[in-house]
Amino acid sequence: MLSRKPKLLSRYRRQKRYLLLLAGLLLVVLGVFVAWWLLPGLLLLGWIVHEAWLADHLFYSPHDDYQYRFPPDTPRQQVSLRDGRVQLSEPLAAGETLILEVELRSSGLGRWFDPQVLLGDDRQDFERSVMGRRYLNVSGQAAVLARSELLIQGRHCRLPATATLYTLDNPDYAQRRVMVLAPHPDDAELAAFGLYSRASEVLIVTLTQGEVEAEAYQRYDLDAAQAARLKGRLRSWDSIAVPLWGNVSQQRCVQLGYYCLQLSAMLEDPAEAFASRASGESDIRSARRHNPLPLPADADGQPSGKNLLGDLVALLEHFRPEIVITPHPQLDPHPDHYATTLAIDLAAKLANWQPEIALLYANHLHDNDRWPMGPAGCGIALPPALVQLPADGLWSPTLNEAVQLDKAMALAMQHDLQGRLSLKKRLRRRIQQVLTGRSWPPTGENEFFRKAVRRHELFWVRRFDA
Repeated sequence: MLSRKPKLLSRYRRQKRYLLLLAGLLLVVLGVFVAWWLLPGLLLLGWIVHEAWLADHLFYSPHDDYQYRFPPDTPRQQVSLRDGRVQLSEPLAAGETLILEVELRSSGLGRWFDPQVLLGDDRQDFERSVMGRRYLNVSGQAAVLARSELLIQGRHCRLPATATLYTLDNPDYAQRRVMVLAPHPDDAELAAFGLYSRASEVLIVTLTQGEVEAEAYQRYDLDAAQAARLKGRLRSWDSIAVPLWGNVSQQRCVQLGYYCLQLSAMLEDPAEAFASRASGESDIRSARRHNPLPLPADADGQPSGKNLLGDLVALLEHFRPEIVITPHPQLDPHPDHYATTLAIDLAAKLANWQPEIALLYANHLHDNDRWPMGPAGCGIALPPALVQLPADGLWSPTLNEAVQLDKAMALAMQHDLQGRLSLKKRLRRRIQQVLTGRSWPPTGENEFFRKAVRRHELFWVRRFDA
């Protein structure tokens, strides 16, 4: 699974190079046989077309069906979508997470503008030229849905006459003892700020300092290693300070201080120490001095897999979480995210305490860098799943506007999500805003302000021993 996204990205870039080569040859022919002065205008036009319609990282055909299975006991029913309403065929089963499986077909305009489905006061966007099975998230609209009064309308796409409604019932996991695992500072906020900010008992554990890609900090007259060390210090501080905005005190935050992009290697060779690739540091204790309890790796500060598992075992036995929130090992391709979930699974087998439930999240995807599509504040439809996934349950709690604003402010405090975009990206956004109607929120320029601040948070529910 870890090698899948690099392969998709390589194929995407190769296909783009072929397309650019073909376009370049066509321009040369036009310049030689028609008029050379056409070339600057055509080049500008081609660049605008690319930025508006061809710049998305979409590594699959929009005609592909999404592949989802739900637990066999999940209540489901056929519903009618005629007359602009979702009309039930039987009473709505008990459950707060509601998923509507539909077959979407793009209209002609849907090739140029993002197809949208309007659901009451919500909106969910999909791939241009979509033509296949998709899954709308109707969570939070049970009352109006139960009365068969939920309005539904396709914009730049056509809806079928019938659809399948799945109802998934879950307890409120925020009222259990919850451990949130964040591979990097900000992952807890991106995936679960709404959940953890109302949790009765929560522990947030951040595994790495987040020190890589620190070029921006070299403007302070620092070399690359010094800049990485500064970034690691700042983001480690973020990991224990920002949760206070969500009602989680420093005493409920743990920073383990390991190094980015080294977690997989640490687990493959647990006895070996893996220093930071960016800062050169090899002692993790400098990032752990604010932790509320001693941990095994404090003894030698070695960034090893043995120490990582020892830390996680100690945290499981000390906090005794019933629920662990961790990245989805099949959907989220980031190597540190995959290694985080593998590490907690290995630690649970060694510990004298095992959680009951894993709530799995995806802050990154193999196949679509824009998901969740559409503007901030809208609902989260299910992401593309082009390979068969385990038949997990789903839990999608809703966030009101006040919590969404708090979540956006928590993200704005994260040093890694601050700063201006490059000129190229700012121009791309302006072109897409004017030509395709896309929009971005005023809360921050980083793409996560659009993707993560939503009407819903989304978790896959899996038994920990599954």
